[in-house]
Amino acid sequence: MAATLTAVLPGDVIPSDALPQGTGKKKTLTLGPGLRHLPPNTVTATVAGALVTDSKKNAAIVEYNSGRYLPFAGDLVIATVSGSAAENFSCFLTPNTPPATLPHLAFEGATKKTRPQLPPRSLVYCRVASAGRDSAPELTCVDPSTGKSEGLGPLKGGMLFSISLGMARRLLAPKGDLPLLGALGAKVGFELTVGRNGFAHVDGGNVKTTLAVGRAVQEVDERALGESAQKKLAAEVLKNL
Repeated sequence: MAATLTAVLPGDVIPSDALPQGTGKKKTLTLGPGLRHLPPNTVTATVAGALVTDSKKNAAIVEYNSGRYLPFAGDLVIATVSGSAAENFSCFLTPNTPPATLPHLAFEGATKKTRPQLPPRSLVYCRVASAGRDSAPELTCVDPSTGKSEGLGPLKGGMLFSISLGMARRLLAPKGDLPLLGALGAKVGFELTVGRNGFAHVDGGNVKTTLAVGRAVQEVDERALGESAQKKLAAEVLKNL
């Protein structure tokens, strides 16, 4: 999200001026996980975390460190294909979330004849198109306003690494780059794709580099390393490559 952040606690009433004010077609406020609407006009927090608002989408959500990912429309996720039906791929986002659907035609330029062939265990970088309590999340690999992939689609090669939801949010933030990645990227080439559902896909061009970068990101995550420690870790990784 292109967002502003405010710390909140369970039960806090969210002031109306802290929520986005919709304009044009986006007049209805969308509340994500961590927020509850109490009629007629009260919004409260249900968890402790950071209130994140997106004026463009007229949406709000509370970001918090939990062991379970909750799909929210607009999230960038890495999905694992589990099977294919007549019109959709069935995908897993995490072991704890219901299967999501990815339409065969939800890819740039896809038609019934040119739709991608994705066998089970294929990885796909997607955006959550819709998510509700009573329905399976639906995914897409195109921007609805342009019909373009905008970097979404099947992930080929590389390896998948588990990271915390907090690390995923950090990496996806507008200025969420890690000093580790800057130091490594100055010396070796690699591609990093981050899913809001707690996954990072790394492709370093070869197994050794891919493993080294992925495990280094996990180490920063697990040990909560600061800037100096990250740069030291980067030097160690580069020495062994």
